[in-house]
Amino acid sequence: MKIVCSPLQCGVTLTSRTSAPLSETVLLERSEDGLRLPLLLWAPGPGWRMLSSAVLGGGWGERHWVLNAQVTPGYRRPDPAAHLAALAAEAGAEGPGVGLMTAAEVTDRCWAADEGAEALVTAGVGVHGWAAAPVPVPAARPGPPRAGTVNIVVALPVPLSTGALVNAVTTATEAKVQALRDAGYDASGTPTDAVCAAAPLIVDGHPEEPFAGPRSRWGSRLARAVHAATLRACLADHRRRVG
Repeated sequence: MKIVCSPLQCGVTLTSRTSAPLSETVLLERSEDGLRLPLLLWAPGPGWRMLSSAVLGGGWGERHWVLNAQVTPGYRRPDPAAHLAALAAEAGAEGPGVGLMTAAEVTDRCWAADEGAEALVTAGVGVHGWAAAPVPVPAARPGPPRAGTVNIVVALPVPLSTGALVNAVTTATEAKVQALRDAGYDASGTPTDAVCAAAPLIVDGHPEEPFAGPRSRWGSRLARAVHAATLRACLADHRRRVG
């Protein structure tokens, strides 16, 4: 495992920074089954509370890192959580964390920020649809399986109440759907999308924010960051797949 590039180079200046901004996510590379596969690691360390739908470290609690690992399309390992935990340990991550995976190109990750709210998104939209669509009849398709996952990590520099953390995940999901529509997709997402929202446990002099809906102070900033990052990620994925 080795670091193959510097932290994300971003063109937006944060007006409110945490001690470990999401823009400092690093790109790593590993050798697996004869392939060179990248992964992203954000390691803010202790003092962060996260809520996620991740296969590793999902749910609510203190988390020290977030890993987003690229896997091959058609991933079939029966132990994804153990696989992600091993990758995190190899990368030097310590303590409890969140592990995401995707067949999308994580090197095409997109970061955006809005007045302190940050979002980092990887997108593969080769498989997409509406959440409440009828169950499709399986059909064989020629060629390798298509990548279909949108992974969203959001970070705020202020503490959130438990309810506000749930609200942040909901707001991020709403912004993702808006971005998909703006990118030209008639869809609410892919079958395997995941979200992780992170906020510090304590910031001196700042009480927990009670709200993170799209019209709240921090929720609106989060929504705009997620929308911008998701839109760019979806457009980059489309260019990669169709040219």
